Amino acid sequence: MSEEKNAVFWGKEKNRLPKEQWTRQNYPIQNELKIKRVYQKEPINETCWAYMKLLRETNKTKKIYPINPYVEVYQFRDNLYGLLTESADGMGDAWMYLTIGPEKALLVDTSFGIGDLQGLIDEITGGMPLVVACTHGHYDHAYGNCQFEKVYCHELEAPSLRSQDAHIWDYLFEEETGRGIWAEFDRDDIVPWKNYEVVACPDGYTLDLGGGHEVELVFMGGHTVGHAGFLDKKNRVFFAGDDIISMRTACGAKVTEYRDTIGRLAARINEFDHVFSGHFVTDLESSVVQNIYEAMCEIANDPENSYQFKSDGFRGTQYFRYIDGLGIQGYSIPIE
Repeated sequence: MSEEKNAVFWGKEKNRLPKEQWTRQNYPIQNELKIKRVYQKEPINETCWAYMKLLRETNKTKKIYPINPYVEVYQFRDNLYGLLTESADGMGDAWMYLTIGPEKALLVDTSFGIGDLQGLIDEITGGMPLVVACTHGHYDHAYGNCQFEKVYCHELEAPSLRSQDAHIWDYLFEEETGRGIWAEFDRDDIVPWKNYEVVACPDGYTLDLGGGHEVELVFMGGHTVGHAGFLDKKNRVFFAGDDIISMRTACGAKVTEYRDTIGRLAARINEFDHVFSGHFVTDLESSVVQNIYEAMCEIANDPENSYQFKSDGFRGTQYFRYIDGLGIQGYSIPIE
């Protein structure tokens, strides 16, 4: 694909498609969720869309609980669930993950906060004590935090979570009509804002689910300044949030910083077998981490010749590199 076509594909405004090119793109995914997509402002890779269509229309474990008709629940392991929500703002549909330990359950990320997430989790777990952890503070991963009393995150991401308030959802609606801009849903289904405790944790902080089931907070940086992943040592899986995404990983940090953090994770690849992403294709082979690290090393060594295509966005020129087994890695120059 030419650089000119890619520039149109990725858009001129905020690195997304301009409003006049918003579309009901791709083949519709049949589903029974209460939210209905109106416009897709972020173009979705055809392979990722096909994967999601196949998963959502044919997976035998999928279940929608009446208490929260905004979430599709998938059972990926005996004690591990993926909770999928359609995007309320035209971007990629977001995954949350629920691990049930011997004494406590762990929820990683909380999506947009539409629908009763607390009630859903209680129904799945039978009301077990719950630990809530957040990979990063973006709307599609953290706006449901206020449904809970306490949320754990990396210490560098804590200011982002603490900046939330009752107006975090305003951008989803037209000011004149109150209708959803990118999706149709009942505004009354947003669980009202309440203050919650943000627990700022250092790299390596351990969340104990009882019976020796430990989950480690792993600082990643990359997508946001304090982005963290969570290493479930018993299930041998890594919850990567938006730092490892099958369609496109946007690196907001310096390339060398992300190279170093992904390198530290690659050095621990014997501790996990699969990576669960914040969007799109999930349950990836852990080998993808090494592939990302090798690509980031090449980019750091020769950034101006390590990309397949580039485009201009609100952050300036963005460069993109294909990663084996994953998708596209984005980065900026200068890299330091």
